[in-house]
Amino acid sequence: MENLIREAILEHAETLFGTAVEETMIQFQKTRRDIKGDLTLVVFPFVKLLRTSPIEAGNKIGEFLTSQLDFIESHEVISGFLNLSFTDSYWTGRLGEIDADDHFGYEPANSRSRIMVEYSSPNTNKPLHLGHLRNIFLGYSVSEILKARGHKVVKTQIINDRGIHICKSMLAWQKFSPVNEHGERETPENTGIKGDKLVGKYYVEFDKRLNEEATSILEAWESGSFEGYSEEVIGEVKRLSGSRDGKDEKTIAGINGKIKELAKNATDLFREAKEMLIRWEARDPETYLLWSAMNGWVYSGFEDTYETMGVDFDKLYYESDTYLIGKDMVAEGLQKGVFFKKEDGSVWIDLTEDGLDEKLLLRSDGTAVYMTQDVGTAFDRYRDYPDLDGIIYTVGNEQDYHFKVLFLILDKLGYSWAKNCYHLSYGMVELRNSEGEVGKMKSREGTVVDADDLMSDVIEAATEMTKARGHIAGMSDEEKETLFKTIGLGGLKYYLLKVDPRRGMAFNPEESIELNGNTGPFIQYAHARIQSLLRKAGEVSTLSNQNEIGDQEKELVKHLSEFPAVMEEAAISYSPALVANYTYELVKMFNHFYQTVDILKEENETAKLRRLVLSRSVGKVIRNAMNTLGINVPQRM
Repeated sequence: MENLIREAILEHAETLFGTAVEETMIQFQKTRRDIKGDLTLVVFPFVKLLRTSPIEAGNKIGEFLTSQLDFIESHEVISGFLNLSFTDSYWTGRLGEIDADDHFGYEPANSRSRIMVEYSSPNTNKPLHLGHLRNIFLGYSVSEILKARGHKVVKTQIINDRGIHICKSMLAWQKFSPVNEHGERETPENTGIKGDKLVGKYYVEFDKRLNEEATSILEAWESGSFEGYSEEVIGEVKRLSGSRDGKDEKTIAGINGKIKELAKNATDLFREAKEMLIRWEARDPETYLLWSAMNGWVYSGFEDTYETMGVDFDKLYYESDTYLIGKDMVAEGLQKGVFFKKEDGSVWIDLTEDGLDEKLLLRSDGTAVYMTQDVGTAFDRYRDYPDLDGIIYTVGNEQDYHFKVLFLILDKLGYSWAKNCYHLSYGMVELRNSEGEVGKMKSREGTVVDADDLMSDVIEAATEMTKARGHIAGMSDEEKETLFKTIGLGGLKYYLLKVDPRRGMAFNPEESIELNGNTGPFIQYAHARIQSLLRKAGEVSTLSNQNEIGDQEKELVKHLSEFPAVMEEAAISYSPALVANYTYELVKMFNHFYQTVDILKEENETAKLRRLVLSRSVGKVIRNAMNTLGINVPQRM
């Protein structure tokens, strides 16, 4: 309708205004709920052209549109806003169009450019946790929204399978894993522990032992014993210790933290981990074999978790491959003068003229850093997909600075596609318990909210809730298990996606599966109710030749009509929250309609058919919307 009105104004601008007008002057708004009308045209841009008051200008445009477009029934001007009312036949026709389109809200597949979306990107030294869940569900949903709007989408992740953090788990397993009666150290096979959890156990063990050793060093330093440490370390410890005098508690805590980091770096355990990293980068056979085995355990564990989540990937990249490409690009950048080398042999880029600072690309021992592999990964991706129109990096907002630097480095290396890289920065998620207390996650201390455990918990809670409601009679055990999982994971995903990605949030497992309020189960139940209604109605034919529609029905059709625009905005802003909250509003409107208007008991067959078609269309839009959130909707509930 907006396009038809726009075309009419542009075509007849000379008659209306005495001159051609720019398309940007034609601005529409949703009509306020307290005012009669279905669409509002902003009149102010045309007042100067017509040399008259806003009300007179609005009436002139309104009279013209009413005479030209048969779907406009009437108009009213209020303070420079032209409120247009459409005929009932327009809205019943619109309902028929929505009902006939099974993919309403979607664009034809592969009709738009190719976009790559990166999400998850875990480290292979620990299992996935609650923070990963928001990342994964967000990235997956953005991928599905872009795909629904016609984009060719490549879902990907970079698996962080190398670096000092990986060596920490490897070293701890090598040094501290108990040996069984067969002379075997712990493995997933001989312990029954999921592979990613077993490796994560030794990451925690490393940190525990490191802290014990660092504490001994700190005690020695406090007593004045510095034997065996470099002059540089001794000087820095003494400088920091002396700077505590007269400072407040917060400042002293920060200084003590820096001293503790120096102590950790001075431990034998940390030195061994760094040595292991150097051996790994030199492809030492024993080190490489251990790395391959332990990473294999983790990959298997991740696959099980992803299957439970219901997410997938089209292409995997591994840091152990792309960091080598990054090192080659650093060498190229040195030759071009983009990077520079310090006296200790480390390689840096100076970004101070760009308002940033100096950034390390290679350590003095030649080992790579995160930035090295990210540069190499970006290059590798555009080499694999030359038609890429952009890469979306789904990464928490604590990495905002990292991605500013990454995109700037790629640009300075001369890659024009760097401008098409985008950081989908999202806020952190914390767990809120039933008492309202919020806890932070610390993976090194082993206090993270494990993803597998959390998914299991919400499915169990959904099971108890659904059994208590007593609406599963006649279902097979397999159907029940599927339903419990659908409700539990639907609640979890929806809760994490309904909040604008840029905002931090607290997750409450109990709230996520409630049947009332802005929750996934609330929406799933509405879909199941609609399917039950349609089953009771039997065969429902298509809508034709109807020219009447009730007020509530019209409001629902208007809301349904907005779905494609909501999807487009969600695709542009990379915000599944827009889809989630649109669907919630749709369900609230339908529930009110369902409770106040007769459907199956309606004696007028014409009205009954219209309401059934409307219910079917609402169910379809719920299904299409929730699919883009990665959420299944049940037929029964």
